Amino acid sequence: MDKKWVLKKPISLEFKKQFPEIPGIILQLLFNRGLTSQEKIDGFLTPDYGQDLLDPFLFSDMEKAVARIYQAVENKEKITIHGDYDADGVTSSVLLADILQKMQADFNVYIPHREKEGYGLNEKTIRYLARKKTNLIITVDCAISNVLEIESAKKRGIDVIVTDHHAEPIKLPAAYAIIDPKVKKCNYPFYDLAGVGVAFKLSQAIIARDKKNIFPAGYEKWLLDLAAIGTVADVMPLLGENRILVKYGLVVLTKTKRIGLRLLAEKAGILPIREKELINSENIGFSIGPRINAAGRMDHANAAYELLLTDDYNEAQKLAASLEKNNLQRQQETEKIIQEVKKAIKKAGSRYLILVKGNNWPLGIIGLAAGKLKDEFNRPILIVSKQLSRISGSGRSIDEFDLIKALNKVAECFKVYGGHSGAAGFTLKSRKYLPVFEKDILKIAEKELKGKDLRPKIEIEAELNLADLNWELFDQIEKFEPFGTANPKPLFLVKSLKVERIRQVGNGNKHLKLLLKQEGVVKSFDAIGFGLGGFIDQIKYGDKVDAICEVNLNEFNGERKLELKLADIRKIN
Repeated sequence: MDKKWVLKKPISLEFKKQFPEIPGIILQLLFNRGLTSQEKIDGFLTPDYGQDLLDPFLFSDMEKAVARIYQAVENKEKITIHGDYDADGVTSSVLLADILQKMQADFNVYIPHREKEGYGLNEKTIRYLARKKTNLIITVDCAISNVLEIESAKKRGIDVIVTDHHAEPIKLPAAYAIIDPKVKKCNYPFYDLAGVGVAFKLSQAIIARDKKNIFPAGYEKWLLDLAAIGTVADVMPLLGENRILVKYGLVVLTKTKRIGLRLLAEKAGILPIREKELINSENIGFSIGPRINAAGRMDHANAAYELLLTDDYNEAQKLAASLEKNNLQRQQETEKIIQEVKKAIKKAGSRYLILVKGNNWPLGIIGLAAGKLKDEFNRPILIVSKQLSRISGSGRSIDEFDLIKALNKVAECFKVYGGHSGAAGFTLKSRKYLPVFEKDILKIAEKELKGKDLRPKIEIEAELNLADLNWELFDQIEKFEPFGTANPKPLFLVKSLKVERIRQVGNGNKHLKLLLKQEGVVKSFDAIGFGLGGFIDQIKYGDKVDAICEVNLNEFNGERKLELKLADIRKIN
């Protein structure tokens, strides 16, 4: 599919004059991220953990929540941490369990089964916890939409503290306390925390109100490995407070004390690493996060929870092996579902929004499939799985279509739903709601997307002259780490490149390997284009091309060199 190349607005001469000591291309990257003052630039490039983290008590209900938790611990009340089955929910559960364990609280952790129970609180769970004499439920990464379930808990004498980061629903639950940055009445100035980020803020607040010296100085810093994993795995913007949590979290993750986490990283080939190097956000996004997620997708998330919490090496080995097996299964199942969905898409034809339905597609997999297909077709994708007892779906969306706002407009169809602008999940009240939901959501999408250019777009940060590409520039770009959502690894436009060598590489010749030389530049650069093997039919030796690429370090047999990682390439006519 032809892609739209979009070059960011170049910086003005006036802006350059404000920062004469900063190279133009680095200044452009800063400007693209809205960093237009010295204070903002310093805060981004050199964030200070002690100074730049926000006060957790800015959450309007935080004081109330912390007091209730201390009261429950003092009175030996039963506390249940109610988690979620994805990496954000699991890390949130482990983080809060660490805190309650240290407080010697009487607590347990309940993570629902993705297939059998679904997302968030449910009535059956509330009744079960009531029978177990639970006095206080603390939710993590869920429950902001669970109005009826929280009402049911109240009737049974159970207080509920909701910690969540999902969008504010039409009606809020009558919880004992709500801590969610997306809820207006919470008054928290940073909107984009992950579920684990919210759990971390609660932990910070609990530690701040410690009058018995339960927690040694700096205790919460050892929780940052979990905060980093959950934030990156949940694809949250890596700016503001998230950037601080992840930047410092990667340092903690590299030397984590968690046996299970170390074993998981070893199985993923991330550890051991060279001295002075750190695990990076890409390692979390592509290796650690998917393995934690695989437990809840293929079996039960309890395995991931136990792995991150255990201090028994033998148990950790068994659990890490189990997650590795789950992850392999998950990859195979995802590919199978993608092929089935593609067949359904061909039958359904192209629409503004693609909605496909299938029987008994695994609920743990359909979200992954939707994400991959959204990238391929550049349309909002909803995949609905019709099962014996319920109909559930998962969706992924493009920038032009806010998925959660659209679902809010058809909320009467759902038993439960939640998510963000780009990703959401739902369960319908019954089968009879499916045709209504399908008809209405397609109408909403057509109204919002009609007339818009829906070609996939590649956002280019700046034009790069290869004469300027050296180790000094590379080191300055690396200061923008950790990369991720809202702070992507920079993509550069490089013009007028001569193809000096080209060949297909990799399994099935899927990838492209080139040697490229820019007009007027002495040095040639190696380039790799993953998934671009098909260009071999369009581009030959000696052709002139423009390319969009990242600048990467290639290290092999002790030799370090800079290479270009291609995102797209065009022959110059």
